[in-house]
Amino acid sequence: MIYRPDIDGLRAVAVVPVVLYHAGVPGVSGGYIGVDVFFVISGFLITSIIAREIAQGRFSLVSFYERRARRLLPALFAVLVFSLFVGFFVMSPVQFRDMGAAIVATVFYVANILMWSRSGYFQTSSELDPMLHMWSLSVEEQFYIFYPVLLLLIIKGLKRRPLFLVTLI
Repeated sequence: MIYRPDIDGLRAVAVVPVVLYHAGVPGVSGGYIGVDVFFVISGFLITSIIAREIAQGRFSLVSFYERRARRLLPALFAVLVFSLFVGFFVMSPVQFRDMGAAIVATVFYVANILMWSRSGYFQTSSELDPMLHMWSLSVEEQFYIFYPVLLLLIIKGLKRRPLFLVTLI
């Protein structure tokens, strides 16, 4: 994989509205826009990587998922274990139970569905949820689970104009 400093620059720009929103800066209410930009960047990078590997005849779903797991799981599990440890000492039993449910949902990449079913992403009660940030990871991983398969089928199945179909989707 080739390092892309321009992509890192876009990521840095995308972080700004998220940080400003969470810092409570007056007049900044659109932190989610930064998350949306991250999703677009991820989609662009993943599409580029998969399309290049398919064109070179070396794409493997198993290898793709393995790379994702090696990249994400160590940090994810460290955060989850640390959160459980701290939560045990500072949360009420009900809060700890709710956080445990969010952690299980995170492990199965459905935290976004759990958060939505509880109260919605951006309601005040959600802001107090220590696992709220996991909703975006779940959305991203759901994309990574299904999109490579779809992209592989499109590129292999359509020798002509696969980019048009991918863009349309």
